[in-house]
Amino acid sequence: MKGRFQLGLMVAVLIVAGLGLTLYKHFALGFPLLGKDISTVWSVEAWVSFKAQGEAAQASLTLPDQQSDVRILDESFASPGYGINQTNDGGQRRAVWSTRKADGRQDLFYKVKLRLEPGISPSVNDQPEPFIAPVLPEPYQTAATSLLNQVTDRSADPVSFAGTMINQFNAKEPDQNANMLLGMVEEGVRLPDLLVNLLHMGNIPARIVRGLHLEDGRRRQPIVDMIEVYDGTQWQLFDPKTGKAGNPDAFFLWQRGAKSLLDVMGGVNSDVKFSIISQNVPTRELALTQATQDGAALIDFSIYSLPLEVQNAFKIILLIPIGVLTVLFMRIVVGLRTSGTFMPVLIAMAFLQTQLIPGLVIFISLVSIGLWIRSFLSQQNMLLVARLGAVIIVVILIMAAMSILSWKLGITQALTVTFFPMIILAWTIERMSILWEEEGPKDVFKEGGGSLLVATMSYLLMSNPIVEQLTFNFPELMLTLLGIVLLLGQYTGYRLLELKRFYPLVHSVDSVHSVHSEK
Repeated sequence: MKGRFQLGLMVAVLIVAGLGLTLYKHFALGFPLLGKDISTVWSVEAWVSFKAQGEAAQASLTLPDQQSDVRILDESFASPGYGINQTNDGGQRRAVWSTRKADGRQDLFYKVKLRLEPGISPSVNDQPEPFIAPVLPEPYQTAATSLLNQVTDRSADPVSFAGTMINQFNAKEPDQNANMLLGMVEEGVRLPDLLVNLLHMGNIPARIVRGLHLEDGRRRQPIVDMIEVYDGTQWQLFDPKTGKAGNPDAFFLWQRGAKSLLDVMGGVNSDVKFSIISQNVPTRELALTQATQDGAALIDFSIYSLPLEVQNAFKIILLIPIGVLTVLFMRIVVGLRTSGTFMPVLIAMAFLQTQLIPGLVIFISLVSIGLWIRSFLSQQNMLLVARLGAVIIVVILIMAAMSILSWKLGITQALTVTFFPMIILAWTIERMSILWEEEGPKDVFKEGGGSLLVATMSYLLMSNPIVEQLTFNFPELMLTLLGIVLLLGQYTGYRLLELKRFYPLVHSVDSVHSVHSEK
């Protein structure tokens, strides 16, 4: 009783652990559960160009940071002849290219790959910095004061204040105060800078941010100025041209703050252009990259950390438990006899290389020829080991002959005969030959047919794309399979095929009961 309890507990732990880890990898790490999901990855390239003047040159470009709803996957730089360093300028990352001497046109590249992931939010301390309210020259100061008083009366919080004020400037017929302040824009002041100054005059933390609308195939995409307003708990994004609040769809923030986007020393005519392209990549590869970057222990200590050659080997090995489970179910629950316990699994693995129909033809041909030759050897009164050795050599000769003959006839599919395990084939021939001598051909066909049926079922399961994906992407399911195998090991009930054998007995018992009841 104690042993059964321990085994039951172990089975439960194995099944729950396997399923739990699988669900964790799916929901937490993003591994696709079914099908070959595709995810979109955006590549944004910044192309910095300037004309060097034959002296030391240095270019500094603002780099994007991790942000809400966006995951930066990879960054790369291309700058022949330049040294590259990354610096932190007041919380903003910058790339600094430098060289001792440069002359003529210079081209520097920065590329970032990112994925839009709604819901993710990096844990960064992004509190507003202290600011001083500016004082505008007259008569703009008077107009600004009057406008701020109007906006204050019509708003309730920083967000509504910002939205109301921006709408004043975007109205078809701005009032006299907004119209006066728009004169500063005509004099060269940028509208986002003017709006941020007015928000500071209203004692509201605000800043300029720059970003890109992600559109596939865009070249020379202009960077867009936006405004962020701090509402007391978080920053709210505003479009200064429309007054609309909230993050636009597929918008990638490149820079926060009004500092310059690009600085160049030792060169003139500097410029930065942005190009955007999207690519569809398998979600599994993307999830694997992200989990590796995040240092997920489940990935760090998994088969994914092995060389690709070894991973490919495990891709086949992890299918074997599926075949094993099929064999156990057919033998223990169904009651089907097979030649050799797990020989059908090895045949199914050979079928994976030969395909099903060619594999069946090759297997039946090999075994048939082997049985014919084995019948001759049995008449020679040889020792078992020597006879088995002779069968192995005969199997190899048959395989070589089939390969040569098929090659000459142009039947290339028969060349896959080499994928069949020779020792197992030889042992199968020996076992069937003995069975033929002791039980007759009927049992040979029964075991052989049972083996091929189980091998075919195993092949169909092992070659299923969903099964292949589940076993390779979620090797934790092996724990669940192990629990099921242990559970099958405790099965002591009738086999399904035995029900047919006992049916006449049950029928006769029912007849006896009916006779007694009539009496």
